Amino acid sequence: MSVYDIVIGLEVHAQLATRTKIFCGCRTDFGAEPNSQVCSVCAGYPGVLPVLNRRVFELGLKAAVALGAEPARHVQFDRKNYFYPDLPKGYQISQFRHPIGSGGEVEIDSPDGTRLIKLVRLHLEEDAGKLIHDASGSSLVDLNRAGVPLAEIVSEPVLKTPEEAQAYLIELRAILRAAGVSDADMEKGQLRCDANISLRKTAADPLGTKVEIKNMNSFRHVRDALAFEITRQAKVLDAGELIVQETRLWDPDAGRTASMRSKEEAHDYRYFPEPDLVPFEVDDERIRRIRETLEELPRQKRTRFCDQYGLNLYDAGVLMADDAVCRVFEELAGKYASAKTLANWLTGPVTAYLNEQGLGGEALGAGRMDHAGFLELLVLVDGGKVSLKAAREKIFPEFMKSGKRPSVILEESGLAQISDDASLITAVDEVLQSHPGPVADFRAGKTNALQFLVGQLMKATRGKANPARVKTLLEERLGR
Repeated sequence: MSVYDIVIGLEVHAQLATRTKIFCGCRTDFGAEPNSQVCSVCAGYPGVLPVLNRRVFELGLKAAVALGAEPARHVQFDRKNYFYPDLPKGYQISQFRHPIGSGGEVEIDSPDGTRLIKLVRLHLEEDAGKLIHDASGSSLVDLNRAGVPLAEIVSEPVLKTPEEAQAYLIELRAILRAAGVSDADMEKGQLRCDANISLRKTAADPLGTKVEIKNMNSFRHVRDALAFEITRQAKVLDAGELIVQETRLWDPDAGRTASMRSKEEAHDYRYFPEPDLVPFEVDDERIRRIRETLEELPRQKRTRFCDQYGLNLYDAGVLMADDAVCRVFEELAGKYASAKTLANWLTGPVTAYLNEQGLGGEALGAGRMDHAGFLELLVLVDGGKVSLKAAREKIFPEFMKSGKRPSVILEESGLAQISDDASLITAVDEVLQSHPGPVADFRAGKTNALQFLVGQLMKATRGKANPARVKTLLEERLGR
């Protein structure tokens, strides 16, 4: 298969964090009964008038600022005309000529270093409803999502690999969450992605025919769909055939894309200004206030975590993957000697326990987890009172379940680690006397014998000995 220059651009739809829809007062609650959050406005009845939700406008403007876009000074909506069964009006209210934000960028890390992925625009629009296809072959329409507020964020076609596309989405979601613009929960459909991809012989050639992969809702799906499409298009071009401009859907079960429909050009939508919504102006003072209230953004926070807490960029990124876990880290970092150890606990055994129990990071919040008790557990490990393994596998789960202090659990469970030399030296001498062969091997230069002796001593103490101290005492006794 020939090597081609890959060109990828992403269109991301982020549901804005409002309680009600963009042009009416219907709720946006996830999981409500079908068609239970619908009124005459979002159902598209003739003669009804939309009213812009102020909060949607404010969040859209905040998203533009957070992404480094130029915020709109003139706000106007347009009608995008097309017919689809889940679009009851026969048109969608969107922004075409005057988006809420123009330009902007998202910084990502790639194998070639840091890259700035330029944005084309960010505009506001209403979502359509949802078609539900049942087992009998019938299609039902749920209009609960019709009118849900969306920010569509369009990147320049500058992404080069599926992995870069995935990194861009992860960073974009982190920015939207940090800014409080969107919860961006992909499992709830709050962040969806359309990918445009084309191939050409070299970067100097004109862009190839673009294919759109529609409506993906996970990072992995985007990465895998793009990887499949690159291979598919390369095979078509290698065979001397032409790529058809179309919209395709990703089937994660089959691991392939399939044709959905031929792609319409933008002018086929017959945009024109929305006559039922009056254009308005945005003054500099409003934009200034938004800039002042903008929360710390992900890349700034990662840099601060490295500078303030001595973490590396990877550890900081892993820690920030869950907002709730990150907040607990910040709350406890000033109360514990090692921020690195604290971060390792939160992103390692603590997160593993939460995943096993089907819990989110919120389970670590004050009132749900005793923060003083958690720090007590870390101090017990640091002081050699309990092994890390026992702390992770026994004491922490019981602490979360019962709420008892770790010191109490340690005493009740009999898991206390033996660290005093008086007790350990006796056990060390007994192991050395019982295993003269490995002792001779070690003194002959076979250092692996030491691990055998450590294992024997741990066995003799039923795992209660402090392994680090055991190793030191063995080396001393063996004359190393």
